Amino acid sequence: MQADRSGQDLIENGEIVACQLTPAGSNYTFLAQLELGDQKGLAIYKPRDGESPLWDFPTGTLYKREYAAYLLSEVLGWDFIPYTVIRDGPYGIGSVQQFVEHDPKQNYYNLPENNADQLQMIACFDLVANSTDRKANHLLVDGSGKLWGIDNALTFHSDMKIRTVIWDFCGDRIPKQYLGTLRKLAKQLQAPEGRLSELLDLLEPGEAAALLRRVEWVLSEKVYPGSPMRSRRRR
Repeated sequence: MQADRSGQDLIENGEIVACQLTPAGSNYTFLAQLELGDQKGLAIYKPRDGESPLWDFPTGTLYKREYAAYLLSEVLGWDFIPYTVIRDGPYGIGSVQQFVEHDPKQNYYNLPENNADQLQMIACFDLVANSTDRKANHLLVDGSGKLWGIDNALTFHSDMKIRTVIWDFCGDRIPKQYLGTLRKLAKQLQAPEGRLSELLDLLEPGEAAALLRRVEWVLSEKVYPGSPMRSRRRR
């Protein structure tokens, strides 16, 4: 369900004609209705001015991190974060992300058994992005069975502090195709350009340097961290 060009135009340029505040979360998050000509659609709008201050993340940066996570998924070619942009809205600048139609009763704990490969990819991404908030309801399944990861704002901290529900693979080797992609990323980080350069510009200088260190760490370890004896949801 990644946005096609017309869907991207709607997210980038569509008029936000209505906003409904969602009840979950400590930050202001809106389900927005967009219109562009005869196109209509839904998006998740997270304005900078609706972010609650955090002791460990710079104030007013979460919307940038939401977009940076999307850019990283694009650079890696790992299509699991819905199309995301930074733009103005009724409550000021923020992130706007395509809404994924899904069953709200479904989350990480009751995912279909055939999602293991997609979970491995997301778990690897979270190591690199240093995701500190991968909750069960941040994993959605669309109508085609594709797995999506949302709420990626608490990422890219310079200190390693991964917090996730995905412990299925602790102690397992990371698949070769993901390690190969990370080797390319490590080289790209030496002379970033394009979307990777745009990503790094969104981060603090120390966070940009930490990203390369985490990539190198994952390439060195080659396994998902954690105790193999930890209880797993699916094996």
